[in-house]
Amino acid sequence: MVRRGGFRNRNKGSALVEFAVVLPLLVVFIVGIYDFSGSFNQKQKIAQAAQEGAVVAGSQPMTDVLSTNASPDSLQQIVTVVSNSLMSNNIVPETGCSAPAGLRVSGLKWKYTITCGADDLTIVVDRGVIVNSGPPAVIGSTVEVSYPYRWRFNSVIQLLIPGATYAAITVLDEASTVHNQM
Repeated sequence: MVRRGGFRNRNKGSALVEFAVVLPLLVVFIVGIYDFSGSFNQKQKIAQAAQEGAVVAGSQPMTDVLSTNASPDSLQQIVTVVSNSLMSNNIVPETGCSAPAGLRVSGLKWKYTITCGADDLTIVVDRGVIVNSGPPAVIGSTVEVSYPYRWRFNSVIQLLIPGATYAAITVLDEASTVHNQM
């Protein structure tokens, strides 16, 4: 009888050892699932901001984009809509961001950069996209939004395996195109 009782106690100890071995893997999986869902959520919100910006871009007049002005007023409205959408969705911080800096890339294409701490929000607006090449030709506007996602998974990996690293930042890009109305 004494031997059987000792054997049972050893089984309980082995279950504890198995749990100790499996626990780090379980933590990695849980944090990984949480982190990947966070990146997917951010990508969806960036896509929504690009769509909202494209809708505003398509409804803006083209009269001021043909001037030599480095940052036309109609484009400022597009940038404001995109940045406000990202701020209201808690992607970009509401304070501590620089004013949008615009630069004409070529023709009817501009690139705006907003610096928020160590991250740059990039908004590219192209007002001269040919949406339909067949007769009649349809001109549209494309808004591309890029913002980095900082993975939390990296810190968990470093706790489990000291010195291990991987790319802890991924730039998420989304674009949307609509027909110009004016």
